Amino acid sequence: MAEQGTAPAGCSASDALQPLSLSSLHAAVPRGLTLAQWLTRLECQHPVSIDMGLSRVQCVARRLGLVGPDARRLGGRVITVAGTNGKGSTVAMLDALGRAHGLTTATYTSPHLLHYNERLSVNGQNVSDDALITAFEQIDSARHTDEDDGEGVVSLTYFEAGTLAGLWLIAQQQPALAILEVGLGGRLDAVNIIDCDVAVITTVAQDHAAFLGTDIENIGFEKAGILRAGRPAIFGSDGLPASCAAHADTLDVTPQVLWQDFRWQSDENEIDTGNAEPRWTWQRLISPALTLEALPDPGLPRDNAATALSALVAAGVTLDESAVRHALATVKLKGRMQWLTRHARDWCLDVGHNPHAAAYLAQRLAARDQRSGRDAATQPRWALLAMLGDKDAHGVIEALAPVVDGFVVATLEGERSRLASELASVVRASGGSVLAECDAVSAAAQWLVEDAAVGEVLVCGSFFTVGAALTWLEADA
Repeated sequence: MAEQGTAPAGCSASDALQPLSLSSLHAAVPRGLTLAQWLTRLECQHPVSIDMGLSRVQCVARRLGLVGPDARRLGGRVITVAGTNGKGSTVAMLDALGRAHGLTTATYTSPHLLHYNERLSVNGQNVSDDALITAFEQIDSARHTDEDDGEGVVSLTYFEAGTLAGLWLIAQQQPALAILEVGLGGRLDAVNIIDCDVAVITTVAQDHAAFLGTDIENIGFEKAGILRAGRPAIFGSDGLPASCAAHADTLDVTPQVLWQDFRWQSDENEIDTGNAEPRWTWQRLISPALTLEALPDPGLPRDNAATALSALVAAGVTLDESAVRHALATVKLKGRMQWLTRHARDWCLDVGHNPHAAAYLAQRLAARDQRSGRDAATQPRWALLAMLGDKDAHGVIEALAPVVDGFVVATLEGERSRLASELASVVRASGGSVLAECDAVSAAAQWLVEDAAVGEVLVCGSFFTVGAALTWLEADA
């Protein structure tokens, strides 16, 4: 791998960044814009918000030197993570594990919860506004610059421009480990212009039906599009569609599969009570065989933790037990089973927005109830739910209903939102109780604090739901 090292302790992201190598800007590039102004510009510069395909983004990437025969690598090793659920937690644990082993790291993820800067981190720190502005200027200049490729000015979506900005900044930093999260699908996602050294598929389920369809085998094929011939592939589930393994076979790739080539198990002496910290064991069953015992619970899915460990080994990292324990004990990820205490209530915030994610969330909450002996009569759990219109609200509500005692539904901002009244109808049709219908997440949170009986609050349904709730909770803390 590339030379190892860590950012100086206590440095901000901007301090830790290496100097950026800049090209002169095209005359069409606006100067002096703030990050917010750049993001507004990017939202409006392409006719549609999602435009599947790689030709436009590859063209600009070639002009930037990110792809092509003379392209500069992003760093020492590149791990690309695709999947319906579990991508964010897998990336977070890969990053924490990499840094705990002394590697410089960079991550690109999407979407963000509160600030756009969350999408790109270097050595565990979000990059600064100034770095992103510089990157957007370079991408805008490249899309205007016709370098005899005959393409002229290239139009990019918000996500494509953001992905190119992230990749450009990562390439400037040359981290030992670059970790990229696919946005949607895999084969035609902008991230997939980069040839990864290790490909990870966490899970495959139905989501984004308008773009990926509802055929699970086709969805699996799209996810498997990130695989590369002769490069390791890690499957974070043994229940992936057959199309994933079939595509791997066409590339002469033998994937490493959870429960077949690696696994995890709860330690025999693990006591699931509030008085003992859960411990678990990870095992790699193929050569080189490896067992790590008494690992701390990362507070994130252990399937994803086991997958991250396997991906790191596949990337050439020799695991150190103490480093692994430190990483798993300290990893943090906002919006994934994130617990906060505010207004004399415990709030659990989770970005789960499809039935598969909701079922996992319900399983975790049911286990928590069993440990604590929660009595719904005296310790109710309310769900603050707001969702986008293209998501399976019925499936999410059905999965959550057994662990929720009542729903407060809200309308999200934007044209893709589902009205609170529509969510309320789905809740009632599923046999659930609707406590209130609110026109915003903040209003729903306020209602829960002022009018609901004291109890736990589960906030879920969308990144937008959790982001709005976090903003309200932190502002009102």
